[in-house]
Amino acid sequence: MNYVMLAIAILAEVCATTAMKQSNGFTRLPWAAVTVIGYGIAFYFLSLTLRTIPTGVAYAIWSGVGIVLISAAAWAFQGQKLDAAAVIGMGLIVAGVVVMNAFSNASAH
Repeated sequence: MNYVMLAIAILAEVCATTAMKQSNGFTRLPWAAVTVIGYGIAFYFLSLTLRTIPTGVAYAIWSGVGIVLISAAAWAFQGQKLDAAAVIGMGLIVAGVVVMNAFSNASAH
């Protein structure tokens, strides 16, 4: 259940960050509202996960998965281009998260 809450936090953060771009510097109020609400949900669920998942592990997963999902959303909805170096870099970030979770004692509760 803890990783489900972390997933909710990540998805809310991705939605909020995507909406932030659409808010045009908070001049478009509906998008600004989505941003604020999304970050509120994200931080609430992240705070719940930190009860049982170590901070470093939770944040590594949050940032790694978030980078990939935000980049994918920007590519799909905002026309952002991702070159080979960007894709390789994101792959390395994901690999780091996997290594940390699979082999490090830092992920022990």
